[in-house]
Amino acid sequence: MSKYLSVFILALCIASCQKKEEAKTYDSMQKAEWLLGEWQNNLPQGLLTETWTRENDSTFSARSYFVKTAGDTLHLEAITLAENASGVTYTPTVQGQNGNKPVTFRMTASDAASMTFENPQHDYPSKIVYRKISADSIVAEISGNQQGKPSSERYPMGRRK
Repeated sequence: MSKYLSVFILALCIASCQKKEEAKTYDSMQKAEWLLGEWQNNLPQGLLTETWTRENDSTFSARSYFVKTAGDTLHLEAITLAENASGVTYTPTVQGQNGNKPVTFRMTASDAASMTFENPQHDYPSKIVYRKISADSIVAEISGNQQGKPSSERYPMGRRK
């Protein structure tokens, strides 16, 4: 019986010494935490606001809207930024565009202060870039072809305090 007890104790020791499976880390999402918060650009035509929140370790979501000076909301967009085994995707759904269906852009480049997403099959935009200028300043830029011609737009935004 002591032989069986020794084998059992040895097996228990081996099992307890084995490395536990480490929790999945979402490196790209951790690098993108600078995007979290509320960002605004007060333009003569109205107020552009984009608010980013963390849903979980692998997903951020955002609401983006433009309110005219007269008070009408012109543009409403829901965005999901998610990391999974195949990479990072940026998926906006814009009211009144693409049949109100989401369009997915894949991350093609990133570093500590920028993220680039592309979808060559989408006409405009086909590329979306976010750049961190400082802790309280970012620029979002969209580009692609509009009516057969290259076009781009920049949206500098400051953190709302």
